[in-house]
Amino acid sequence: MLRRDFLTAAALAPLARGSAAGAENGFTFIHFTDTHIQPELRAGEGTAQAFKTISQIPHDFCLAGGDLVMDVYAQGPARAKLLFDLYKSTAKDLPKPVHSIIGNHDIYGISNESGVEASDPMYGKKMFEDRFGVGRFRSFDHKGWHFILLDSVQTDDDGNWFGLIDDEQLAWLASDLSKTGKSTPLVVLTHMPLGSAMGQFAGGQPDLLRTLLIANPRAVFNLLDGYKLKTVLQGHTHVREVVEFEGCKYITPGAICGNWWRPSSHGPVEGFGVLTVRGEEISHEFRSFGWKAAG
Repeated sequence: MLRRDFLTAAALAPLARGSAAGAENGFTFIHFTDTHIQPELRAGEGTAQAFKTISQIPHDFCLAGGDLVMDVYAQGPARAKLLFDLYKSTAKDLPKPVHSIIGNHDIYGISNESGVEASDPMYGKKMFEDRFGVGRFRSFDHKGWHFILLDSVQTDDDGNWFGLIDDEQLAWLASDLSKTGKSTPLVVLTHMPLGSAMGQFAGGQPDLLRTLLIANPRAVFNLLDGYKLKTVLQGHTHVREVVEFEGCKYITPGAICGNWWRPSSHGPVEGFGVLTVRGEEISHEFRSFGWKAAG
């Protein structure tokens, strides 16, 4: 999320291993995030190239990790519609289901710059929910695995956004986990990171961390304690990063837009993740799509 340099972290290794799910439940899925699509900077062309590459990889579904459009929080209705229409038209040829969550750039009209009133029926997260036909958090099952999709971005009355899993979600998560049971392997998808080293690399300032990371990870960890959490998939920071904690890997796969569709001197961060499940083992590979930013 930050307009800053990028970190390329540890080599991506196979993830945690379990024993319950059968090998016949093997499948592959894609995790992409931070397309930040816009008409400028050839972003539509770059996103289309990424989606074409994804389409050529056999997979069961995609997880889209937020910030799908660019700066909707500061835009009025015409520009917001243009951006969401551009994303939807670019993504329409993805061949498998796409499960999407909201990022901070996808929250409509909350900045005073937008000129949008809070009485607008699409204000805030409503436009995203309407366009994608989903609630802001939810879960689904696939071949013996349980996928939990969280809304990690909250807003205040002044139009500021920050990382938090709110009380409504925490209550829902507790209920969802109790229904799922402790023998089912879990994957969590979030936009802002739940586990990351970026706080240290970014300098550790409290005001910065509020907009960089989820502020109450321990509340989420406490609920997940004792469950088979295999991996957490994250976005927002535009870095390639793997953090391992208590048998779970927290993976950020770069960003589709890389350095905001501009050249970067820190190596290739334009890309996405390919995750392969075999029984209760899950492995991850970073894939680039050959994008060369102009400039």
